[in-house]
Amino acid sequence: MHALRGSGLFRNRDFSLLLSGQLVSAVGDQAHFTALPLVVLALTGSVTQAGLVLGLGTVSFLAFGLVAGALADRWDRKTTMIWCELGRAVLAAAVAVALWCDRLTMPQLYGTAVLAGILTTLFHVANTAALPSVVGPRHVSAALGLSQSAAGAVAVVGASLAGVLYALGRTVPFAVNAVSFAMSAASLGLMRSRFQADRKADRTDVRLTAEIRQGLGWLWRQPVIRFLTLVSAADKVRYGAGYLLIITLARQLDASPLWIGVVFSGAAVGAMAGALVSDRVTRRFPLGRIAVAMLWVEALMFPLYALAPTPLLLAAVAAAESLVAPVYTVAMTTHQLAITPDELRGRATSAVSTLTTGALSVGTLAGGALIAVLGAEPLVWLCAAWLLALAVLTTANRAVRQAPPAGTLS
Repeated sequence: MHALRGSGLFRNRDFSLLLSGQLVSAVGDQAHFTALPLVVLALTGSVTQAGLVLGLGTVSFLAFGLVAGALADRWDRKTTMIWCELGRAVLAAAVAVALWCDRLTMPQLYGTAVLAGILTTLFHVANTAALPSVVGPRHVSAALGLSQSAAGAVAVVGASLAGVLYALGRTVPFAVNAVSFAMSAASLGLMRSRFQADRKADRTDVRLTAEIRQGLGWLWRQPVIRFLTLVSAADKVRYGAGYLLIITLARQLDASPLWIGVVFSGAAVGAMAGALVSDRVTRRFPLGRIAVAMLWVEALMFPLYALAPTPLLLAAVAAAESLVAPVYTVAMTTHQLAITPDELRGRATSAVSTLTTGALSVGTLAGGALIAVLGAEPLVWLCAAWLLALAVLTTANRAVRQAPPAGTLS
Protein backbone atom coordinates (compact mmCIF):
# COMPACT_ATOMS: atom_id res chain seq x y z
CA MET A 1 0.00 0.00 0.00
CA HIS A 2 2.75 2.43 0.98
CA ALA A 3 4.74 1.65 -2.15
CA LEU A 4 1.68 2.12 -4.36
CA ARG A 5 0.94 5.50 -2.84
CA GLY A 6 4.54 6.56 -3.39
CA SER A 7 4.63 5.37 -7.01
CA GLY A 8 1.30 7.09 -7.68
CA LEU A 9 2.77 10.36 -6.47
CA PHE A 10 5.82 9.99 -8.70
CA ARG A 11 3.48 9.56 -11.68
CA ASN A 12 1.92 12.89 -10.71
CA ARG A 13 3.80 15.33 -12.97
CA ASP A 14 2.92 18.39 -10.94
CA PHE A 15 4.01 16.84 -7.65
CA SER A 16 7.31 15.83 -9.26
CA LEU A 17 7.84 19.42 -10.42
CA LEU A 18 6.91 20.78 -6.99
CA LEU A 19 9.24 18.34 -5.25
CA SER A 20 12.17 18.94 -7.60
CA GLY A 21 11.90 22.69 -7.14
CA GLN A 22 11.85 22.31 -3.37
CA LEU A 23 14.91 20.06 -3.45
CA VAL A 24 16.96 22.50 -5.51
CA SER A 25 15.90 25.29 -3.17
CA ALA A 26 16.82 23.13 -0.17
CA VAL A 27 20.40 22.81 -1.44
CA GLY A 28 20.66 26.59 -1.69
CA ASP A 29 19.10 27.14 1.72
CA GLN A 30 21.49 24.65 3.33
CA ALA A 31 24.46 26.49 1.89
CA HIS A 32 23.03 29.89 2.84
CA PHE A 33 22.16 29.16 6.46
CA THR A 34 25.39 27.32 7.18
CA ALA A 35 27.42 30.22 5.78
CA LEU A 36 25.37 33.04 7.32
CA PRO A 37 26.46 32.74 10.98
CA LEU A 38 30.05 32.16 9.85
CA VAL A 39 29.94 35.38 7.81
CA VAL A 40 28.49 37.33 10.74
CA LEU A 41 31.13 35.92 13.09
CA ALA A 42 33.84 36.91 10.60
CA LEU A 43 32.41 40.45 10.31
CA THR A 44 31.71 41.09 13.98
CA GLY A 45 33.15 38.27 16.11
CA SER A 46 29.86 38.35 18.04
CA VAL A 47 27.82 35.21 18.76
CA THR A 48 24.97 37.47 19.89
CA GLN A 49 24.81 39.23 16.51
CA ALA A 50 24.92 35.88 14.73
CA GLY A 51 21.92 34.80 16.77
CA LEU A 52 20.18 38.11 16.00
CA VAL A 53 20.55 37.69 12.23
CA LEU A 54 19.33 34.09 12.36
CA GLY A 55 16.41 35.14 14.56
CA LEU A 56 15.36 37.98 12.27
CA GLY A 57 14.95 35.46 9.48
CA THR A 58 12.02 33.91 11.36
CA VAL A 59 10.73 36.78 13.51
CA SER A 60 8.81 37.93 10.43
CA PHE A 61 6.29 35.19 11.19
CA LEU A 62 5.28 37.15 14.27
CA ALA A 63 4.59 40.34 12.31
CA PHE A 64 3.36 38.91 9.01
CA GLY A 65 2.35 35.28 9.48
CA LEU A 66 -1.37 35.78 10.07
CA VAL A 67 -1.63 38.24 7.19
CA ALA A 68 0.22 35.75 4.97
CA GLY A 69 -2.38 33.09 5.74
CA ALA A 70 -5.25 35.36 4.79
CA LEU A 71 -3.48 36.38 1.58
CA ALA A 72 -2.75 32.73 0.69
CA ASP A 73 -6.48 32.02 0.97
CA ARG A 74 -7.39 35.15 -1.03
CA TRP A 75 -4.70 35.28 -3.75
CA ASP A 76 -3.80 32.71 -6.38
CA ARG A 77 -1.40 30.44 -4.47
CA LYS A 78 0.70 29.40 -7.45
CA THR A 79 1.38 32.97 -8.59
CA THR A 80 2.14 33.99 -5.04
CA MET A 81 4.70 31.21 -4.62
CA ILE A 82 6.47 32.10 -7.90
CA TRP A 83 6.89 35.75 -6.91
CA CYS A 84 8.14 34.76 -3.48
CA GLU A 85 10.86 32.60 -5.02
CA LEU A 86 11.93 35.35 -7.41
CA GLY A 87 12.08 37.86 -4.57
CA ARG A 88 14.25 35.57 -2.46
CA ALA A 89 16.56 35.02 -5.46
CA VAL A 90 17.14 38.77 -5.72
CA LEU A 91 17.87 39.09 -1.99
CA ALA A 92 20.39 36.23 -1.98
CA ALA A 93 22.10 37.58 -5.11
CA ALA A 94 22.43 41.02 -3.48
CA VAL A 95 24.28 39.49 -0.51
CA ALA A 96 26.61 37.62 -2.87
CA VAL A 97 27.39 40.79 -4.84
CA ALA A 98 28.01 42.81 -1.67
CA LEU A 99 30.39 40.15 -0.37
CA TRP A 100 32.18 39.99 -3.71
CA CYS A 101 32.67 43.77 -3.65
CA ASP A 102 33.63 43.70 0.04
CA ARG A 103 30.71 46.04 0.78
CA LEU A 104 28.51 43.79 2.90
CA THR A 105 27.25 45.45 6.09
CA MET A 106 25.26 44.28 9.06
CA PRO A 107 22.29 46.57 8.19
CA GLN A 108 22.07 44.82 4.79
CA LEU A 109 22.10 41.42 6.48
CA TYR A 110 19.40 42.55 8.93
CA GLY A 111 17.21 43.89 6.11
CA THR A 112 17.74 40.80 3.98
CA ALA A 113 16.81 38.54 6.89
CA VAL A 114 13.54 40.40 7.49
CA LEU A 115 12.49 40.59 3.82
CA ALA A 116 13.46 36.99 3.11
CA GLY A 117 11.54 35.95 6.22
CA ILE A 118 8.39 37.67 4.95
CA LEU A 119 8.65 35.99 1.53
CA THR A 120 9.44 32.62 3.13
CA THR A 121 6.40 32.96 5.37
CA LEU A 122 4.06 33.59 2.47
CA PHE A 123 5.63 30.85 0.32
CA HIS A 124 5.40 28.09 2.92
CA VAL A 125 1.86 28.96 3.95
CA ALA A 126 0.69 28.88 0.32
CA ASN A 127 2.66 25.69 -0.38
CA THR A 128 1.21 23.76 2.57
CA ALA A 129 -2.32 24.98 1.90
CA ALA A 130 -2.04 23.97 -1.78
CA LEU A 131 -0.72 20.44 -1.21
CA PRO A 132 -4.10 18.62 -0.93
CA SER A 133 -5.19 20.23 -4.22
CA VAL A 134 -2.00 19.13 -5.99
CA VAL A 135 -1.86 15.50 -4.78
CA GLY A 136 -5.39 14.76 -3.55
CA PRO A 137 -6.49 14.29 0.10
CA ARG A 138 -5.58 10.58 0.28
CA HIS A 139 -1.96 11.23 -0.68
CA VAL A 140 -1.20 14.12 1.68
CA SER A 141 0.72 12.13 4.31
CA ALA A 142 2.67 10.25 1.61
CA ALA A 143 3.49 13.54 -0.15
CA LEU A 144 4.64 15.13 3.09
CA GLY A 145 6.77 12.09 3.90
CA LEU A 146 8.36 12.00 0.44
CA SER A 147 9.03 15.74 0.57
CA GLN A 148 10.73 15.45 3.94
CA SER A 149 12.73 12.34 3.07
CA ALA A 150 13.90 13.82 -0.24
CA ALA A 151 14.83 17.09 1.45
CA GLY A 152 16.64 15.08 4.12
CA ALA A 153 18.61 13.23 1.45
CA VAL A 154 19.65 16.55 -0.04
CA ALA A 155 20.51 17.89 3.40
CA VAL A 156 22.78 14.90 4.12
CA VAL A 157 24.98 16.04 1.24
CA GLY A 158 23.98 19.69 1.39
CA ALA A 159 25.21 20.40 4.91
CA SER A 160 28.67 19.10 4.08
CA LEU A 161 28.50 20.73 0.64
CA ALA A 162 27.75 24.04 2.38
CA GLY A 163 31.06 23.82 4.21
CA VAL A 164 32.86 23.09 0.95
CA LEU A 165 31.14 25.99 -0.82
CA TYR A 166 32.06 28.37 1.99
CA ALA A 167 35.64 27.17 1.84
CA LEU A 168 35.67 27.97 -1.91
CA GLY A 169 34.61 31.53 -1.19
CA ARG A 170 32.25 33.45 1.07
CA THR A 171 30.12 34.56 -1.89
CA VAL A 172 29.57 31.07 -3.29
CA PRO A 173 26.84 29.80 -0.88
CA PHE A 174 24.72 32.92 -1.43
CA ALA A 175 25.12 32.80 -5.20
CA VAL A 176 24.08 29.14 -5.20
CA ASN A 177 21.02 30.03 -3.13
CA ALA A 178 19.99 32.75 -5.59
CA VAL A 179 20.18 30.30 -8.50
CA SER A 180 18.21 27.67 -6.55
CA PHE A 181 15.33 30.08 -5.93
CA ALA A 182 15.18 30.99 -9.63
CA MET A 183 15.05 27.30 -10.58
CA SER A 184 12.28 26.67 -8.06
CA ALA A 185 10.23 29.51 -9.57
CA ALA A 186 10.69 27.98 -13.02
CA SER A 187 9.46 24.56 -11.86
CA LEU A 188 6.36 26.13 -10.32
CA GLY A 189 5.63 27.90 -13.61
CA LEU A 190 5.54 24.53 -15.42
CA MET A 191 2.86 23.07 -13.13
CA ARG A 192 -0.70 22.71 -14.44
CA SER A 193 -2.66 21.94 -11.25
CA ARG A 194 -4.89 24.47 -9.56
CA PHE A 195 -3.51 25.24 -6.13
CA GLN A 196 -6.89 25.82 -4.49
CA ALA A 197 -10.58 25.04 -4.88
CA ASP A 198 -12.82 27.49 -6.72
CA ARG A 199 -14.01 30.25 -4.44
CA LYS A 200 -17.77 30.67 -4.17
CA ALA A 201 -17.52 34.43 -3.73
CA ASP A 202 -15.04 37.25 -4.13
CA ARG A 203 -13.80 38.17 -0.68
CA THR A 204 -11.76 41.25 -1.64
CA ASP A 205 -14.37 43.46 0.04
CA VAL A 206 -13.89 41.59 3.34
CA ARG A 207 -11.30 43.03 5.68
CA LEU A 208 -8.20 40.91 6.23
CA THR A 209 -8.58 41.30 9.98
CA ALA A 210 -12.03 39.68 9.82
CA GLU A 211 -10.64 36.77 7.80
CA ILE A 212 -7.76 36.35 10.25
CA ARG A 213 -10.19 36.26 13.19
CA GLN A 214 -12.27 33.64 11.39
CA GLY A 215 -9.22 31.41 10.90
CA LEU A 216 -8.04 31.83 14.48
CA GLY A 217 -11.51 31.12 15.84
CA TRP A 218 -11.80 27.90 13.86
CA LEU A 219 -8.35 26.74 14.97
CA TRP A 220 -9.00 27.50 18.65
CA ARG A 221 -12.03 25.22 18.59
CA GLN A 222 -9.82 22.22 17.65
CA PRO A 223 -8.48 20.98 21.04
CA VAL A 224 -5.83 18.58 19.75
CA ILE A 225 -4.32 21.02 17.25
CA ARG A 226 -4.53 23.83 19.81
CA PHE A 227 -2.59 21.95 22.48
CA LEU A 228 0.00 20.40 20.16
CA THR A 229 0.61 23.76 18.50
CA LEU A 230 1.40 25.29 21.89
CA VAL A 231 3.70 22.36 22.72
CA SER A 232 5.38 22.61 19.32
CA ALA A 233 5.97 26.32 19.89
CA ALA A 234 7.59 25.59 23.24
CA ASP A 235 9.76 22.93 21.57
CA LYS A 236 10.77 25.41 18.85
CA VAL A 237 12.14 27.77 21.50
CA ARG A 238 14.58 25.02 22.42
CA TYR A 239 15.24 24.21 18.75
CA GLY A 240 16.03 27.83 17.92
CA ALA A 241 18.57 28.04 20.72
CA GLY A 242 19.91 24.60 19.78
CA TYR A 243 21.07 25.55 16.27
CA LEU A 244 23.59 28.14 17.42
CA LEU A 245 24.32 26.01 20.49
CA ILE A 246 25.45 23.07 18.36
CA ILE A 247 27.62 25.35 16.22
CA THR A 248 29.22 26.70 19.42
CA LEU A 249 29.82 23.20 20.81
CA ALA A 250 31.40 22.16 17.51
CA ARG A 251 33.66 25.22 17.50
CA GLN A 252 34.72 24.42 21.08
CA LEU A 253 35.85 21.03 19.73
CA ASP A 254 37.94 22.91 17.12
CA ALA A 255 35.64 21.78 14.31
CA SER A 256 36.32 23.33 10.90
CA PRO A 257 33.46 24.69 8.76
CA LEU A 258 33.52 21.35 6.90
CA TRP A 259 33.09 19.40 10.16
CA ILE A 260 30.29 21.73 11.25
CA GLY A 261 28.59 20.77 8.00
CA VAL A 262 29.14 17.10 8.84
CA VAL A 263 27.43 17.58 12.22
CA PHE A 264 24.32 18.96 10.54
CA SER A 265 24.55 16.20 7.95
CA GLY A 266 24.18 13.81 10.88
CA ALA A 267 20.96 15.55 11.85
CA ALA A 268 19.83 15.31 8.23
CA VAL A 269 20.49 11.54 8.17
CA GLY A 270 18.28 11.06 11.22
CA ALA A 271 15.57 13.30 9.79
CA MET A 272 15.66 11.46 6.47
CA ALA A 273 15.31 8.08 8.18
CA GLY A 274 12.30 9.32 10.12
CA ALA A 275 10.72 10.85 7.04
CA LEU A 276 11.04 7.60 5.08
CA VAL A 277 8.69 5.81 7.49
CA SER A 278 6.52 8.80 8.39
CA ASP A 279 3.58 7.95 6.11
CA ARG A 280 3.34 4.38 7.40
CA VAL A 281 3.68 5.44 11.04
CA THR A 282 1.19 8.29 10.60
CA ARG A 283 -1.46 5.92 9.27
CA ARG A 284 -0.86 3.26 11.91
CA PHE A 285 -0.27 5.05 15.22
CA PRO A 286 -2.35 7.68 17.03
CA LEU A 287 -1.16 11.26 16.66
CA GLY A 288 -0.90 11.66 20.45
CA ARG A 289 1.38 8.64 20.80
CA ILE A 290 3.67 10.01 18.09
CA ALA A 291 3.83 13.41 19.84
CA VAL A 292 4.64 11.84 23.20
CA ALA A 293 7.35 9.60 21.70
CA MET A 294 9.01 12.54 19.96
CA LEU A 295 9.23 14.64 23.12
CA TRP A 296 10.57 11.82 25.30
CA VAL A 297 13.23 10.88 22.74
CA GLU A 298 14.32 14.52 22.43
CA ALA A 299 14.40 14.96 26.22
CA LEU A 300 16.53 11.86 26.74
CA MET A 301 18.88 12.50 23.81
CA PHE A 302 19.57 16.23 24.16
CA PRO A 303 21.95 16.01 27.17
CA LEU A 304 24.31 13.91 25.04
CA TYR A 305 25.27 17.04 23.09
CA ALA A 306 27.15 18.28 26.17
CA LEU A 307 28.95 14.94 26.55
CA ALA A 308 30.09 14.35 22.95
CA PRO A 309 33.93 14.60 22.90
CA THR A 310 34.43 14.82 19.11
CA PRO A 311 32.62 16.39 16.12
CA LEU A 312 31.89 12.88 14.80
CA LEU A 313 30.07 11.87 17.99
CA LEU A 314 28.30 15.23 17.96
CA ALA A 315 27.02 14.28 14.49
CA ALA A 316 25.87 10.88 15.81
CA VAL A 317 23.88 12.53 18.61
CA ALA A 318 22.32 14.93 16.10
CA ALA A 319 21.27 11.98 13.92
CA ALA A 320 19.61 10.10 16.80
CA GLU A 321 17.89 13.18 18.22
CA SER A 322 16.47 14.17 14.83
CA LEU A 323 14.89 10.79 14.05
CA VAL A 324 11.35 11.27 15.37
CA ALA A 325 10.62 14.93 14.59
CA PRO A 326 9.78 14.35 10.88
CA VAL A 327 7.29 11.61 11.80
CA TYR A 328 5.54 13.98 14.19
CA THR A 329 5.58 16.83 11.64
CA VAL A 330 3.93 14.66 8.98
CA ALA A 331 1.33 13.34 11.43
CA MET A 332 0.46 16.77 12.77
CA THR A 333 0.30 18.46 9.36
CA THR A 334 -1.77 15.62 7.87
CA HIS A 335 -4.23 15.86 10.77
CA GLN A 336 -4.48 19.63 10.39
CA LEU A 337 -4.97 19.62 6.59
CA ALA A 338 -7.46 16.74 6.75
CA ILE A 339 -9.87 18.55 9.07
CA THR A 340 -9.42 22.07 7.67
CA PRO A 341 -11.69 23.33 4.83
CA ASP A 342 -9.69 24.42 1.76
CA GLU A 343 -10.78 28.05 2.10
CA LEU A 344 -9.31 28.14 5.63
CA ARG A 345 -6.11 26.16 5.05
CA GLY A 346 -3.90 29.18 4.52
CA ARG A 347 -5.12 30.85 7.69
CA ALA A 348 -4.96 27.68 9.80
CA THR A 349 -1.47 26.89 8.52
CA SER A 350 -0.28 30.44 9.10
CA ALA A 351 -1.67 30.51 12.64
CA VAL A 352 0.29 27.38 13.51
CA SER A 353 3.40 28.64 11.71
CA THR A 354 3.17 32.09 13.28
CA LEU A 355 3.26 30.67 16.77
CA THR A 356 5.83 27.94 16.19
CA THR A 357 8.17 29.94 13.97
CA GLY A 358 7.82 33.00 16.17
CA ALA A 359 8.87 30.79 19.06
CA LEU A 360 11.78 29.57 16.95
CA SER A 361 12.93 33.16 16.45
CA VAL A 362 12.66 33.84 20.19
CA GLY A 363 14.84 30.80 20.88
CA THR A 364 17.37 31.81 18.24
CA LEU A 365 17.54 35.39 19.47
CA ALA A 366 17.89 34.24 23.07
CA GLY A 367 20.34 31.46 22.19
CA GLY A 368 23.31 33.69 21.50
CA ALA A 369 22.72 35.73 24.66
CA LEU A 370 22.24 32.61 26.82
CA ILE A 371 25.41 31.03 25.46
CA ALA A 372 27.32 34.20 26.30
CA VAL A 373 25.87 34.34 29.84
CA LEU A 374 25.58 30.67 30.84
CA GLY A 375 28.00 28.89 28.55
CA ALA A 376 27.21 26.15 26.04
CA GLU A 377 27.14 23.10 28.34
CA PRO A 378 24.81 24.58 31.00
CA LEU A 379 22.42 25.65 28.23
CA VAL A 380 22.30 22.05 26.97
CA TRP A 381 21.05 20.88 30.37
CA LEU A 382 18.54 23.72 30.59
CA CYS A 383 17.11 22.74 27.17
CA ALA A 384 16.93 19.10 28.27
CA ALA A 385 14.92 20.05 31.36
CA TRP A 386 12.58 22.12 29.18
CA LEU A 387 11.96 19.14 26.89
CA LEU A 388 11.32 16.86 29.87
CA ALA A 389 8.60 19.21 31.14
CA LEU A 390 6.93 19.25 27.71
CA ALA A 391 7.02 15.44 27.51
CA VAL A 392 5.30 15.13 30.90
CA LEU A 393 2.59 17.69 30.02
CA THR A 394 1.84 16.03 26.66
CA THR A 395 1.69 12.56 28.19
CA ALA A 396 -0.86 13.83 30.72
CA ASN A 397 -3.18 15.45 28.13
CA ARG A 398 -6.27 13.28 27.65
CA ALA A 399 -7.46 14.82 24.35
CA VAL A 400 -4.07 14.24 22.76
CA ARG A 401 -3.90 10.63 23.99
CA GLN A 402 -7.30 9.92 22.38
CA ALA A 403 -6.51 11.51 18.98
CA PRO A 404 -6.82 8.95 16.13
CA PRO A 405 -4.12 8.15 13.58
CA ALA A 406 -3.92 11.16 11.27
CA GLY A 407 -4.05 9.02 8.15
CA THR A 408 -7.53 7.75 9.03
CA LEU A 409 -8.97 11.27 8.81
CA SER A 410 -8.41 11.59 5.09
